[in-house]
Amino acid sequence: MKKHLFCLLTLGWLAQPLLAQQQTAYTLSFPNARHHEAEIQVTFSAIASDTLQVLMPRSSPGRYALHEFAKNVYNVRATDAAGKPLQIFRPNTSQWNVVGHQGTVNLHYTLFADHADGTYAGVDETHAHLNMPATLLYARGFEQSPAYVTFDIPQDTNWKVATQLKQTQGNTYYAPNVQYLMDSPTELSDFAFAEWTVGDKSQNKTIQVALHHRGTPAQFQEYVAKTKEIVATQQAIFGELPDYDFGRYTFIGCYMPQAVGDGMEHRNSTILTSSRPLATAMPALLNTVSHEFFHAWNVERIRPKSLEPFNFQEANMSEALWLAEGFTSYYGDLSMARSGIFSLEKYAADLAGSLNYVLLSPGRQYHSLVEMSQQAPFVDAARSVDPVNRHNTFISYYTYGSMTGLALDMILRQQYNKTLDDYMQALWRKYGKPEKPYTLADLQQTLAEVSGDAPWAADFFRNSIYGSQLPDFAPLLAKAGLALRKAKPGQASLGMVALAYDKEGATLTAGTLINSAAYKAGLDRSDVILTLDGRKIRNAKDLQRVLGKHQPGDRIPVTFNRLGQTRSTTLVLDEVPTLEVVPYEAIGQELTPDIKQYRLAWLGPKAG
Repeated sequence: MKKHLFCLLTLGWLAQPLLAQQQTAYTLSFPNARHHEAEIQVTFSAIASDTLQVLMPRSSPGRYALHEFAKNVYNVRATDAAGKPLQIFRPNTSQWNVVGHQGTVNLHYTLFADHADGTYAGVDETHAHLNMPATLLYARGFEQSPAYVTFDIPQDTNWKVATQLKQTQGNTYYAPNVQYLMDSPTELSDFAFAEWTVGDKSQNKTIQVALHHRGTPAQFQEYVAKTKEIVATQQAIFGELPDYDFGRYTFIGCYMPQAVGDGMEHRNSTILTSSRPLATAMPALLNTVSHEFFHAWNVERIRPKSLEPFNFQEANMSEALWLAEGFTSYYGDLSMARSGIFSLEKYAADLAGSLNYVLLSPGRQYHSLVEMSQQAPFVDAARSVDPVNRHNTFISYYTYGSMTGLALDMILRQQYNKTLDDYMQALWRKYGKPEKPYTLADLQQTLAEVSGDAPWAADFFRNSIYGSQLPDFAPLLAKAGLALRKAKPGQASLGMVALAYDKEGATLTAGTLINSAAYKAGLDRSDVILTLDGRKIRNAKDLQRVLGKHQPGDRIPVTFNRLGQTRSTTLVLDEVPTLEVVPYEAIGQELTPDIKQYRLAWLGPKAG
């Protein structure tokens, strides 16, 4: 996905005449779209080996877990250039070996696709939503060969093509190599479309929005206008847009009832999906736009060395997702405030939600921020049949990294007269613009250079990146006129537990947190609380009546049912742990000139 991949095609022509003849040509058609099938024909030309090894990807750019896309591939058959059937052997679940080809293989297969999101594919009568690793087979030895993809548009439709692939003619598109091909999601539908030109230093760059949705033209125009604000806000953070390989960046959206909520970054585009319409979910959908667009700098070009090159046959683990995903989450939300789409109150409330999750979850006892990043192959849309203890041992590197970014931004502003913007700009200059993958040592060295304090940078990485320490956020946020405080001081609680009520009692629907009163009393998932302090618990009001009579630290008897047996224990009540972030003006505290200036510099004039 690095820019160097675009040079390899030309270099290959000069150095290897055989590779100049090698190419892959796909044709995709949809005669049975109503039943979610695509028919795919692919021709591999100038094959250099006796056996053509054809593979279906097992992972997808932007994801880190395995997904086994081959499970949706069937009716695989192969012929040579003369149409003669060829033998196919299956050495493993994601590979087809074709022999006897004499240099050319025509392969045909059927793809079942009924999951329209950022990772999989979805085909129906309204669209073909194609994430390429979930759609296209590729061949070993053709990794650096050009690929051409022709989309056979169904008759009696108004489908158009939205993709970062380069159009050659008609509905045929080009990718310079397999990495770029697999990084190029495509939407075929009757989508709404808008584009505009952005002046970027001495260049003009095109930004496009292709949106498959059921909203009104006015809603689409509002969406486009606010997307323009996000693009301008993030361009200002870095001082420039990336150099898009074909001069354009495309937001590809599908907000349809059959879509599954997601957002996935790609080199010159992003795919955005949701079943929620613009009419009711515009701010949330734009927040995903903001996050994914920031990835055009951070992770697509400011890229960890551990993700280069991306491996389509294995899980992709990185120690740097706290920055690649976490700092992107921080700036995704921050851009919403700076662009004026989120109010100060909304931004503060979202900060509170993130801080509650990170500060109150016990996961930091088990893993550092680096180790949380390395958990991605187990949690990034990964699925497991057996129950896991991740509610106790894991904190998402998205949110944990985001709050680490908040802490670093505040510390740089308050102690070094620098900002996280300065840090990201430095990473862009050193690693993003030249597309030189970074290591964690590089990140630490850059922080030392930006702050001018190498010992502090070393301590920060040792304690908060390789370790699990976080600063006290309350005084950091106070400088911006935001009060971080307990939401319900003095109120008793069982701790953070998930309960479902019925006539028998209150069932714990999830595992208990080790730092909760419920866990310490021995309660766990599937237990049914029958009585608290002698009172039956059949609904939330019953629970609140009991808790309202007590203080944190009180000991109360509990009866519960576990696996058909009634048991009893004693529970020591917690204080409600939830935190809130409140602007000073909402609680009557003074906004001094220093606070106003600090907040303006951080959030910008549009946040209020």
